[in-house]
Amino acid sequence: MIMRCLSLVCLTLCLTLGQGALAQEPEPGPAPGLRALPERPLAADFSLAGPAGEMHRLADYRGQPIILNFWATWCPPCRAEMPSMQRAHETLSGEGAGMVMAINVGEDAEAVRRFLESLPLSFPLPLDVETEVTPRYPVRGLPTTYVIDPEGHLVYEALGEQRWDDPAILDQVRALARP
Repeated sequence: MIMRCLSLVCLTLCLTLGQGALAQEPEPGPAPGLRALPERPLAADFSLAGPAGEMHRLADYRGQPIILNFWATWCPPCRAEMPSMQRAHETLSGEGAGMVMAINVGEDAEAVRRFLESLPLSFPLPLDVETEVTPRYPVRGLPTTYVIDPEGHLVYEALGEQRWDDPAILDQVRALARP
């Protein structure tokens, strides 16, 4: 009898909460997970080496939207979102509509190379070994990601793990690529 009452209370609560969620109007704006940055600050330029010693300078990628991620191999949500970042990179770069870049924060090339053994990634992975670049962005935790417009302004911010190959997010990035 007690279990039946508890089940009825749970069902009633779920139905009530569900009706409230259905009654709310969706808010217009960026895709879920992205927060618009109305001030649109200029992204700080940098020149950082990747795990194989190749140099990455943000200014070299101007003219296209960039999903710029800050991450670390020890961060579970960072690792979890990497496969979706790879798919987003493949989609956007294949369409000529943007790219993905992920700055590793505070680790050396060997740590990132070990990580890449388990998950090969084809997008740039600059290393901010001495954490000189990261403080020039408003990073409050890992992962933090910014979407940069073709002119180099931070347009969107995402805190925490996201599904970067979500069609709504990809559409937001594609919209920045259009003249």
